[in-house]
Amino acid sequence: MTCDGCVKDVSDALYKLGGITKVEADLERQLVSVEGTAAPSAIVSAIEATGRDAILRGSGASNSAAVCILETYHRNEKGGDALVPASAPEADTEGSGINDREVRGLARMVQVSPTITLVDLTVRGVKPGTYSASIREYGDLKLGATSTGPVWAGGSGTTQPRGILGTVQVGKDGRGAVFFDHPFQVWEVIGHAMVVSSQQEGVTEGNLRNDENTVVGVIARSAGMWDNDKTVCSCTGKTLWEERKDEVKKGMI
Repeated sequence: MTCDGCVKDVSDALYKLGGITKVEADLERQLVSVEGTAAPSAIVSAIEATGRDAILRGSGASNSAAVCILETYHRNEKGGDALVPASAPEADTEGSGINDREVRGLARMVQVSPTITLVDLTVRGVKPGTYSASIREYGDLKLGATSTGPVWAGGSGTTQPRGILGTVQVGKDGRGAVFFDHPFQVWEVIGHAMVVSSQQEGVTEGNLRNDENTVVGVIARSAGMWDNDKTVCSCTGKTLWEERKDEVKKGMI
């Protein structure tokens, strides 16, 4: 943003989203603070639609946010469903299943009450259809989706596991997005895997196959609102904006 007109453009675009209650912009620091119930992905997309770039710097309060990068684990130089573990020497060889995995989705989680967490899920680059999203019992990705186990029960004491999130519809362009609210706390799911798959059989029990339309990742804690004040990566020397461009090229959403 370079002027007050830019601030107005961004603010107007955000207020058009349902659920936005407050937008404050700091032109000098290039920061926009947004309050409301709109999905974080929708907020970023609305800003980008004005012709500007945007980086999400945390959601919700401290210790109440998480993120999951979803990738495919469907190839292996040896063939079959088994993947090469990341720790194995074969992981660095050309054609390895680890090197061939692709980022095809991102899930952001924000806890908004002691019992409710919002899940903002986006996927792309998969075939059209209905996909099931679930949190799994284990965070083991050595064999991709096949090693994540059954759907997370979460000590619910009911016949319905707490890890069943719902479905997302993927359109003809290979893209899909959905916004869930679910009864769990962020700390409960940290370290568990999330799987998004079009497979209909074995999803609940854990009999999942790895294919090009199944994406999986481990849920990790992320920064709360304004907790992440990093502007340059100490390991690469790149700014956040440069890092973001690199990740977008890799398929990050």
